[in-house]
Amino acid sequence: MKLAVFDFDSTLMDGETIDFFAQELGFKDEVVAITERAMAGELDFYASLVERVALLKGLPQSKVEEICQSLPMMNGAREVVAGLKEKGYKIICFSGGFRDATKPACEKLGIDADFSNFLHSENGVLTGAVGGEMMYSEAKGDMITRIQNLLGIDRKNTLVVGDGANDLSMFAHADTRVAFCGKPILREAATHCVDVKDLREILKIV
Repeated sequence: MKLAVFDFDSTLMDGETIDFFAQELGFKDEVVAITERAMAGELDFYASLVERVALLKGLPQSKVEEICQSLPMMNGAREVVAGLKEKGYKIICFSGGFRDATKPACEKLGIDADFSNFLHSENGVLTGAVGGEMMYSEAKGDMITRIQNLLGIDRKNTLVVGDGANDLSMFAHADTRVAFCGKPILREAATHCVDVKDLREILKIV
């Protein structure tokens, strides 16, 4: 058995989920600027996540679900999942974003499991609070080692794919590390770089 772990935003999905939410409230430019700095490693991921989600206060949960059902998948997402499964990979998604987005997308793609964060809501409206499994910069590294131990898979048989600084911690536990249209800080830690928006390129690597 082999393990493939993908980031979600700007990796499996073409864009940042929180930017789509912020656009509904007129805060997109402000949120995009914070996201870009966080992905470049210039801001603490936890602090930036809390700051960005606070701006979503007042967004109806129904709008969250509507947006998440129509997020654009990255070119080649379905094909790379199918191709890796044929090669014996278990495929998991780690996201510093939100389960409202990862759950439906991963079900459509046939991904085995997803780990992400939860947006808090009351009376059908977001409160601006967030909690979950992927809120810290080291969260993906911590989770991947637990999954490797659980499945009995070593780093030699582990593939990781991501684009930003919060993927660094999981890169430390895999021998095949793909920076997908990645930020410079992640490219330095990668064994392979894919610079076109086509996930099928990963099948050439494995």
